[in-house]
Amino acid sequence: MNKVVVVCGPTASGKTALAVELAKRYDGEVISADSMQIYTDMDVASAKATPEEQQGIPHHLLGFLEPTESFSVADYVGLCGECVRDIFGRGKTPIICGGTGLYISSFVDNLTFDDSERDLAFRGEMRKFAEENGNAALLERLREIDPETAATLHENNVGRIIRALEVYKTTGHTISQAKAESRRNPSPYEFIMLTIDFEDREKLRERINRRVDIMLENGLVEEARQCFEQPDRPTAAQAIGCKELYPYFLGERSLEDCVEELKLRTRQYAKRQMTWFRRDERIQHIIVGKNDDLLSIVDKAVKIIDGENY
Repeated sequence: MNKVVVVCGPTASGKTALAVELAKRYDGEVISADSMQIYTDMDVASAKATPEEQQGIPHHLLGFLEPTESFSVADYVGLCGECVRDIFGRGKTPIICGGTGLYISSFVDNLTFDDSERDLAFRGEMRKFAEENGNAALLERLREIDPETAATLHENNVGRIIRALEVYKTTGHTISQAKAESRRNPSPYEFIMLTIDFEDREKLRERINRRVDIMLENGLVEEARQCFEQPDRPTAAQAIGCKELYPYFLGERSLEDCVEELKLRTRQYAKRQMTWFRRDERIQHIIVGKNDDLLSIVDKAVKIIDGENY
């Protein structure tokens, strides 16, 4: 099979388990598409696949970057391409798995990125603007020049909003214009894109809440405290699973309150992920009913991959 399989979708939906089973079925290897799992720590907060969950299947782009280092979408597209070529070169099937929609769509669409210069002073000005006027006001500035890119970003994603503004300032064109230009060269790969969708959305809510409980059992508080005590890790500090516990470390809220806030923020994040993936008509949905287990989900995925109906 000379195709790239993509397993995407919201957090806690069971992507990793499905990707591992498909890798067994199609002699594949998994490439992570998660913007937090790239870091060397934050294993618990990012729900990084454990060795037991990986079941001996090679996983790529997991835990290779120090939290103090920067990493862009362009960096991801380049490294993902290297992994795909390497996996194909060894006669195996690449399976991209993750919930960072921007990473996935950028690679699938074969986007190229300009080498626009960094303007650190401008970035500082924009961060100050956001602090004084609010994130929504910063996003509105982007919407005025690049409504298409603004529509894909949440107001709390300050880093990407500033980067989009910076690209326009340093190059004179918008990110959406650059994307439109680069899409003229389609990817050399054929993609089969899958997402897990629950017939009963309450099921996903339950899975998210249970995921958070398991994270706590696995040492989330200790991991988040390390992030809290190392202010030179700005990306880690913004990760869901870490920042929600900071009020507890500051003595401002109880641990129980912070955990409930974490569950709420995770559910909201999952909703944003589902909205992102629904926009892409190439993604085929595996509908999970109340009686479906992993085996039945895998069977449905296999039928899609093999061109059958389920």
